[in-house]
Amino acid sequence: MERTTRLSRPVSLSLGLVVALLSLSSSGCFWGLQTLGPSLGIASIPIPISPYFQKKKEDEFRFQERYGRVPILGPVTSGSDPIALDPPSDEEVMYAMEKANPVEGNLPFLYERHRNNVRIVKEKLADYMDPPRVYPLIGPAQHHHAQYKCTVYYEDVRNIGWPMPHRLVDEDAREVVYVDHNHLHMVGNVENGGEAKF
Repeated sequence: MERTTRLSRPVSLSLGLVVALLSLSSSGCFWGLQTLGPSLGIASIPIPISPYFQKKKEDEFRFQERYGRVPILGPVTSGSDPIALDPPSDEEVMYAMEKANPVEGNLPFLYERHRNNVRIVKEKLADYMDPPRVYPLIGPAQHHHAQYKCTVYYEDVRNIGWPMPHRLVDEDAREVVYVDHNHLHMVGNVENGGEAKF
């Protein structure tokens, strides 16, 4: 007669628990069970973040990098009036329009909105300079103002899926966006290059 030995249920349960704890501690998943190296504590557990917030931060950074700063240009040469040479780009106009009248963030198959056949007409409204004054951290400079009126012509398409699926198309949609391009011109004896004390 053969005698088989079976482990009792509490012993097998505790053995399984020990094996699970050893495998978790060696994988580095939990902060309390790490044995080597520095510990981040509770910050080592990842937290999922919506792509909406990531895109929002990327858009804010891109705008600040390209259009959010005021450039400081060289002094104005004598003999001619300064003219603003940089009209707003199409991207800048569409960014301002999206901020005022957003299209992003639709609900797929319930409500979707698109702008098709976009055409942008840019028109300079004003181009003038303020008298020189001293700006903190910059020094003596002149403020150059350039204001543009940008008319955006587009086809507004709205797909509505509830309660009855239908499509609304406005072929003659238009919006007006005003964009200011301001920058500074240095005034006086300007030191730049190797001798500059900044």
